Amino acid sequence: MSVFSKIFGDESSKFIKDAEKIVAKINALEADISKLLDEDFPKKTREFKDRLANGETLDDILPEAFALVREAAKRNLKERHYDVQLIGGIALHKAKIAEMKTGEGKTLVAVLPAYLNALSGEGVHIVTVNDYLSRIGAVLMGQVYNFLGLSVGVINSNNVSYFYDSKHKEEDEMRDQVGEFKIIYDFLKPCSRKEAYSADVTYGTNHEYGFDYLRDNLAISVDNLVQRAHHYAIVDEVDSILIDEARTPLIISNVAGDSEDFYIKFYQIAKQLKRGVDYEVDEKLKAITLTDAGITKAEQFLGVDNIYTEKGIKYVHHLETAVKAQAIFEKDKDYVVKEGEVIIVDPFTGRLQPGRRWSEGIHQAIEAKEGVKIEKETRSSGSITFQNYFRFYKKLSGMTGTAQTSAEELLKVYRLDVITGWMLL
Repeated sequence: MSVFSKIFGDESSKFIKDAEKIVAKINALEADISKLLDEDFPKKTREFKDRLANGETLDDILPEAFALVREAAKRNLKERHYDVQLIGGIALHKAKIAEMKTGEGKTLVAVLPAYLNALSGEGVHIVTVNDYLSRIGAVLMGQVYNFLGLSVGVINSNNVSYFYDSKHKEEDEMRDQVGEFKIIYDFLKPCSRKEAYSADVTYGTNHEYGFDYLRDNLAISVDNLVQRAHHYAIVDEVDSILIDEARTPLIISNVAGDSEDFYIKFYQIAKQLKRGVDYEVDEKLKAITLTDAGITKAEQFLGVDNIYTEKGIKYVHHLETAVKAQAIFEKDKDYVVKEGEVIIVDPFTGRLQPGRRWSEGIHQAIEAKEGVKIEKETRSSGSITFQNYFRFYKKLSGMTGTAQTSAEELLKVYRLDVITGWMLL
């Protein structure tokens, strides 16, 4: 066994050895590709599509396609892919996890396999951890995709979508008040969700892809569907999304509704109950259990003889929900109150999630607790975990700086090999 194999493992060693041969082919094409005129690049894209239609495979055209992308990046971004970045692109195309740290050019590397796989016309999804990274990735790399003749879409939270357009210039005084670079929006044209998904390459967060899938499953007409088939996805921070958040359920809800007074009444009851006397708390399970003393006290407040009768069972749910809001959900940890609105804090990233709401009356109970406007209650109508959602893709790949620590689980759950060590070549 070679020293390289001992350090990085047989799978990485074998893959890198094979990938280096492909890189040699890519490099051999550089001189000829550099002679192309700018207008020749979209023509080459059409040529690749024709060759695929006539029986060639993506692997057949990979060296030419990667060489073309590298030249396009040189001309538009003044950045040239290093050989090790080409190996990373090959790993992603081969449905593997490429171990890359921040600063090693993940955004640039992803363009290589994204372009190649988009040639099939089935769409490529690039998955980021927040809306800002989706927008900045689409704007920076949109220059390369457009130069090559491909379209780029962006899906953001709150049903906001964009289409990359190098000629788009929309004036908006509010942009200067937002903590983002105004130039980002100079290249993003608002569009429908469906249009963003119809692009050759679409950027978005794991949450937005998942929620759009759930909404599509509730659509009453084919015309209302926004997503296309799940062809190929490149997931950034893949261990965080596919491992840490894997079992987190995405829940889509419909409006139901009890009156505002109802939630206020139960909040007033809950705040008078004492922890350890009227109810017990399981911090690990985020659950509460009412004691006999607590149930009796609640019945006295409500003026009912037995809260567990058929007529009163609704009260049990609201009572438990109100106590949860009081005892388990902490302000400035689980949520914040901003401009009269309760906003959820993502437990994994610490980022605010405006537009998201807890279901089953929890959000309303917290609104009553904080004395803000109580919105209508929602009922769960569909849910899916990230683990199940990302299994829909015909081909899946990803990047992260800490892939090796999750290698066993990524292989077991998703059948994804981790390739490491190639950035040290």
